[in-house]
Amino acid sequence: MQRRSLVLLSAASLVLAGCDRVKELFGAGAPRFHAIDITGAEYARNFVLSDVQGRERTMADFKGKVVAIFFGFTQCPDVCPTALHELAQVKQALGAEGERLQGVFITVDPERDTPELLGAYVQAFDPSFVALRGSPEQTAAVAREFKVYYNKVPGKTPDSYTMDHTAGLYVFDAQGRVRLFARHGLGADALTQDIRRLLASG
Repeated sequence: MQRRSLVLLSAASLVLAGCDRVKELFGAGAPRFHAIDITGAEYARNFVLSDVQGRERTMADFKGKVVAIFFGFTQCPDVCPTALHELAQVKQALGAEGERLQGVFITVDPERDTPELLGAYVQAFDPSFVALRGSPEQTAAVAREFKVYYNKVPGKTPDSYTMDHTAGLYVFDAQGRVRLFARHGLGADALTQDIRRLLASG
């Protein structure tokens, strides 16, 4: 628990550092968001992971779209499905503009989350959502890049463990720059407003 607190405090300090660069990058007229503005952050820049068809994917594959990335696992009881459900609601609320929103789910449990399971999981929320996975080493590397905490919590049997993990969406603009961190619980309405602003800015 203490380790997790230190990780979260470290991430919070980096979030504040990113906020200081918003005006520098986008001027005094930079939009205000409901989520935490991390524009200019020197982390959460890229990933190299496989989709459920085995194709290598990076941020460059989604250029031109606003991208919302969530780290989780398919056996998550509440936080993960809630986040993906809200993201699907956002896409629907955006109407035609929703085609420019790309949801990405990165598993922190590649041991159990097979490509087949991941594909079926994200499709249940929205057919356009993309699920990504990597080896344990790749997963650890991407988590470090995004400053995402995750940890296996033992269950009663070896296969019944759960995963403790950072709960929030990283949102990128259409140029592939990380802009926002939306904490779990922000809500679909607030997230819709934020993403609409990013879409309007190109």
